[in-house]
Amino acid sequence: MLSEGSSFMKGVLLGGLFCLVLSLLSSFSPSTESGTEDHHHHHVMAPSKDELKRLSDSRMKELSNQVRVSCIIMVQPKILVYWATAVDTWSKHCDKAVFYTSEQSKALEAVDLNEKDDWARLRKALKHAYETAGDLRWFFVAQATTFAIIENLKYLVLAKDPNEPFYLGNAMKSGELEYVAYDSGIVLSYEALKRLVKIFQDEDKCPERGRALWKLSEDKQLAVCLKYTGVFAENGEDSHGKGLFNGKSVETLIKDSMKDNPSNVVEGCCSDLAVTFNGMSPNQMQVMMFGVYRLRPYGHDFVDSLAFLPPEGSDND
Repeated sequence: MLSEGSSFMKGVLLGGLFCLVLSLLSSFSPSTESGTEDHHHHHVMAPSKDELKRLSDSRMKELSNQVRVSCIIMVQPKILVYWATAVDTWSKHCDKAVFYTSEQSKALEAVDLNEKDDWARLRKALKHAYETAGDLRWFFVAQATTFAIIENLKYLVLAKDPNEPFYLGNAMKSGELEYVAYDSGIVLSYEALKRLVKIFQDEDKCPERGRALWKLSEDKQLAVCLKYTGVFAENGEDSHGKGLFNGKSVETLIKDSMKDNPSNVVEGCCSDLAVTFNGMSPNQMQVMMFGVYRLRPYGHDFVDSLAFLPPEGSDND
């Protein structure tokens, strides 16, 4: 009887120790190398109208011509309708748009990475985008289910230096790890992407195949790798502090605002300069294109301080 009780207690103790180990592992966040913790900002704000007024016309024109975006759009044949919609809508406004797929489709053009694993495929896409960047210095990573307004992204990074490491979007937190949500789109500067591609070569810090007890999502894997290089997730916001990258559709955001801010639904919904939305059907994306780029109330003259011209030869709206 005593031996049975002793065995029971040993089992309890071992079970408790195992739970403790799991708890510690779940809160584990990789430390960065020395000198990489000097990080001063977690919020990247778009310039205000007053800030723009302080820039000369020549400087404004120079900046608007310099900000060019390469779009890295991850697709799969199983979401062919979304893929086709992204080709036909917002991706036309990218200075360069490349679709990366898990396997080739006869219907649509893309870079076939011949890779089933989501994280390994994203790594290959980012490396390819870096190696073929040319003079492009901003990179937008998105899924085919994301709807993006590229001009608003350009406005956000207008006065930012792409030779500094920027990694921004809808910043989230999981335990001690801060990351940018994939479904809202991820923005990387040239310097951030350069560091990322370099750390890809270090299998100990940034393995191509996960080694954890449970598999991390691609956006968290990306954050872990970038953290080792001293690049941290930052939240993209307008000059009023409203988030610009949305993981929900406009319809859902308005419904949420009707419940939470019934007296001022529009103001409580989302930023006028929102960059992304998600969770829309392909048909809703087409409606968004009409609303964003075509529909204008007669008698209202919208004159912005600068213009982002479409890529040369583009047939965008």
